Amino acid sequence: MERREFIKHTSVLSAGFFIAKDMLAKDDGLIYGHGNMRYRMDKNWSKADSQKNPVNDCHEMVQDSKGRILLLTNETKNNVLIYNKSGKLLSTWGHDFPGAHGLTLFNENGTEVLFITDTVKHQVYKTTLDGRILMTINVPLETGVYKKAEEFVPTETTIDSNGDIFIADGYGAQYVTHYDKDGKLKGFFGGKGEGDEHLDNAHGIVIDRRYDTPTLLVTDRTRNCFKRFSMDGKLQEVIKLPGACVCRPVIKGDHLYAAVLRSPDLSKENTGFTTILDKNNKVVSNLGGTEPVYTDGVLQPMAQAEKIFLNPHDVCVDNDENLYVAQWASGKVYPYKFTRV
Repeated sequence: MERREFIKHTSVLSAGFFIAKDMLAKDDGLIYGHGNMRYRMDKNWSKADSQKNPVNDCHEMVQDSKGRILLLTNETKNNVLIYNKSGKLLSTWGHDFPGAHGLTLFNENGTEVLFITDTVKHQVYKTTLDGRILMTINVPLETGVYKKAEEFVPTETTIDSNGDIFIADGYGAQYVTHYDKDGKLKGFFGGKGEGDEHLDNAHGIVIDRRYDTPTLLVTDRTRNCFKRFSMDGKLQEVIKLPGACVCRPVIKGDHLYAAVLRSPDLSKENTGFTTILDKNNKVVSNLGGTEPVYTDGVLQPMAQAEKIFLNPHDVCVDNDENLYVAQWASGKVYPYKFTRV
């Protein structure tokens, strides 16, 4: 080979090597999960400056129709942080929610609104995406089960297609209260108790539309399960998740996602992971958790296997099926992103 051809050939090979090396360098996050639900982890997704835009507990996240990721924190310097999917901070708002906990997005006749629960102020707020309060729901004294505001500690909401509002009182009396779109009470069910129809730490709630008939999925966190109720509050099913103190159920496509705050019970600090169930209520993947094992059709106890989380509190699934995981009492860390592989 002539010297000129040799140098040309060597240059092409070298360029290819460095391009490949650079591609690998950008994709060096570790992969977690099981089966075909596996993800590459990015702990540095958020580009926010913690000095300018701090977080306390990162409670919940949603994605709006513009593709933006909205994070709710109980840091009153900026209760809501709005990102693009690459982690760039676009804007912030909110100084009035010291107990900011639950965040639900709802499309109301073409306009997106938020529902925020505040566990310190014992209220639920409906707001615009930029923070203007449209409605406030207070303690439902008319139920007869509440005597004062402090007994009502709402943690989550879900909104029906007609605007009806369901509120889970996960840190209070454990009832699910049902309101019309204007905030008028229509009914309630659950409450603390020992039977399956009762709830203990009813931390999350969502309307499940994956089947022919819509139902309500409600968290029973201390009992390691989700409970399925009819829309009028009749118990239909208990989805047992042994070893998993699950937070709110999040549905995207055919799958159900949930942050597991701790395992196997709430007394064990810094033992969380994230779990994914299919449409048949079968656990198919755990991020940071043990591989799901079924014996004679029964799910065996799950636990943290890799300490990639401390106390995860919520999962947001974007329109590319990537995950964002927010954490509670975990050193004021920003959410982590998990890109599906």
